Amino acid sequence: MSNRSKGLLQIRPQIITAKVNPNMSFDEQFQNRTLRPIIKLQNELLLAVFQNYITKHKNRFYELSLENRLVYIENAIQKDIKFRNSLKGIIIGQLTAEEYATYIKNSSALNKRMMHMVIERLKNQMQVFEIAVLVQ
Repeated sequence: MSNRSKGLLQIRPQIITAKVNPNMSFDEQFQNRTLRPIIKLQNELLLAVFQNYITKHKNRFYELSLENRLVYIENAIQKDIKFRNSLKGIIIGQLTAEEYATYIKNSSALNKRMMHMVIERLKNQMQVFEIAVLVQ
């Protein structure tokens, strides 16, 4: 294992609730063992990137109702291909070379899981974007 791989694994947070067992599908094991810790590690950056996305789209997000803000988050990630690819890069860039070799075997399904987790994380922390507006 390279120094890069060791370093990446060392800085990842441990997620006690992310169980991995042999009965799980390969994708679910990869999600819990690899993707969840990376997304948690990258949380602050993911929030900053989405805040920038809101700003670049003329703060329209703040004119929406709570329900429509949730839809806005989903649409931003599912329909804006450039933005989605940027988010994927933030996560994929934290994979070790060994994990990347595993990831590319089923990248389509893993990308769906990855983006679903990012959507849920942003939705669950929506109050951060309200605070950002008050600070500006």
